[in-house]
Amino acid sequence: MSDPVRYDVVIVGSGPAGQKAAIQAAKEDRRVCVVEREQGVGGACVHRGTIPSKTLRETAVHLAGFRLRVGNHVQVTIPPDLQLASLMDRMESVVAAHVKYQDAQLRRNHVEQLNGRARFVGPHELEVETVYGERRRLWGEHIVIATGSRPRTPAEIPIDHEHVLDSDSVLNMAYLPRSLTVLGSGVIASEYATIFAALGVHVTMIDKAERPLAFLDREIQSRFVEAFECNPGCVYVGGASIARVEWDGVSEVVTRLANGWEARSQKLLCALGRVANVEGLDIGAAGLATNERGHIPVDQDCRTVVPHIFAAGDVIGPPSLASTSMEQGRRAMRCALGLPLTAGDELIPAGIYTIPEISSVGLGEAAARKQFGDCLVGRSRFDELARGQIAGCTEGLLKLVADLHGKVLGAQIIGEGATELIHLAQMAAMHGDTVDMFVDKIFNFPTLAEAYRVAAFEIMAQRRARQPAAG
Repeated sequence: MSDPVRYDVVIVGSGPAGQKAAIQAAKEDRRVCVVEREQGVGGACVHRGTIPSKTLRETAVHLAGFRLRVGNHVQVTIPPDLQLASLMDRMESVVAAHVKYQDAQLRRNHVEQLNGRARFVGPHELEVETVYGERRRLWGEHIVIATGSRPRTPAEIPIDHEHVLDSDSVLNMAYLPRSLTVLGSGVIASEYATIFAALGVHVTMIDKAERPLAFLDREIQSRFVEAFECNPGCVYVGGASIARVEWDGVSEVVTRLANGWEARSQKLLCALGRVANVEGLDIGAAGLATNERGHIPVDQDCRTVVPHIFAAGDVIGPPSLASTSMEQGRRAMRCALGLPLTAGDELIPAGIYTIPEISSVGLGEAAARKQFGDCLVGRSRFDELARGQIAGCTEGLLKLVADLHGKVLGAQIIGEGATELIHLAQMAAMHGDTVDMFVDKIFNFPTLAEAYRVAAFEIMAQRRARQPAAG
């Protein structure tokens, strides 16, 4: 085998973290190579995760919204045995467009791309087996591991990708099922459960957690469960232990719980977490090892215990958000190249694309009370906003959290547009603004952004009530 090709930076994986790391290095005129095992850049985010699921979500949201807006004047029904692909006409074009854009960006910045599977053969050296069976060696002064994650497949769940599916295969169903059991209550489980519920599927969510999305504010959790169970035939079963899952060989998947309760459905989605893609990388040859959760440990700049090797994205564990992964990739590269670094930003918004959307940033009510002893909380319900009534998104709620002086600490929102609205709270918290800003500034009317003004008025009233009367 010939001598390895030398690069300033070698990146394994072209998902959100790898792609941003590559562009950052290329902008500094470094010679960069990205190794991707998939056909086309983008990783699971583009090909099996974020982009495809959000495309189906848009169909579900518009269909549900159309039903609401036309009232009883027009019947909007989904025919039985509808091909799922017919609801995702735009998916292939959206994925293709995103891949084309990312590929063009890499090429425009002179980033070399290699399609194949990589493994470490030394701290600076990787061997790549291409799709044609060729073996090439790459040497990197700096190396970034951004290989992402894959669905966790518990041994007791017989995933066959036909009747019992995981989050990679769920969108490969030929037909829209009449019923679906979802195991799990995290982000992916909740997103798919509500998407299929909005399409008229009877969905049963089952998890050991008493409430779904356990990391969220309890009030937002309750609103989510209420919205989900408003869909006909949909229910959340919490605090449950699964005894057995099996395909009955005829027409249904049977899920039996330890308490004897039984759920039957045409299909089952197992969404019980994800595991880092490190198998086959032979990270031990580079002096690395995973932690007890199977992730690669890194410091705040995404540097591993081997100083010239960085890791970013799902492979390092939570929060496993595309937006966070992008910043991790960029930050890792800036650290590697000795570029200026800002302090780590703790005000990273979380966006959950359930129906309705959920988003949060900064401190929630419970965390604020724990940290400061007390806080002020303002609420705005979308059914009290003109835009909420007009747009038919009356189930929404914005919860604004501030300290006793009215300084914005965070916000939690459930309702359509939540992932867009949250950035107002993010900017206010980042700049140390008080809620007065939302009252003093002029907002368009009618908009959902008015929710901030309503919540701010409530906080200002609480603040005045706590102030001692003038003597």
